[in-house]
Amino acid sequence: MADFMDLIKERRSASNFLPGNPITQQELNDIFGLVKLAPSAFNLQHANYVAVLDANVKERLQKAAYGQYKVKSSSAVIIVLGDKKAFHQAPKIYEGLKLLEIMNKQEYDHMVNDTLAFYETRGEEFQRDEAIRNASLSAMFFMLAAKEKGWDTCPMIGFDPQAVKGILNVSEQYEVVMMITLGKEKVASRKPRGYRKPVGEFVTFV
Repeated sequence: MADFMDLIKERRSASNFLPGNPITQQELNDIFGLVKLAPSAFNLQHANYVAVLDANVKERLQKAAYGQYKVKSSSAVIIVLGDKKAFHQAPKIYEGLKLLEIMNKQEYDHMVNDTLAFYETRGEEFQRDEAIRNASLSAMFFMLAAKEKGWDTCPMIGFDPQAVKGILNVSEQYEVVMMITLGKEKVASRKPRGYRKPVGEFVTFV
């Protein structure tokens, strides 16, 4: 297991991948087994993923990503989705707490109703924002978990989300939050890390 500080420092956005490094569904499942522990508001687990291994589908996604080569050369393309209606899952998600008698039925009903009301009263814009916020937290977990397992990643926003939805048959319930390419980085072509602001430029103490 990698040291956490080394993991943080070594994670880079890989712009070029080495060919011939397939990843298995089991390896991805091992990564997602860690990702499921990511924080989410009200434990609603807004993040959903589509892991694309098929070369033909990857080629179509490359076109949706304006021809970026790393989509094609990657071992897998991970589509991160945010569920705008995740709050509808509250009864199912909280039911385990009731069955384990961690909360009684009255407490369960109160928790479910409060969660539903919280999202419903704030409207569709808030629900979309929440989907993006929580899926983004999960995506960061994915990239760190992948790095810990020896895989490199690159988060991407340079793609046509509607085209991605069409290729993968994603319903309008989900927001396409980002695309993550995954593989083994071609380190020889890596550019030096760009300028990073010193702490004093992005942290204010009050």
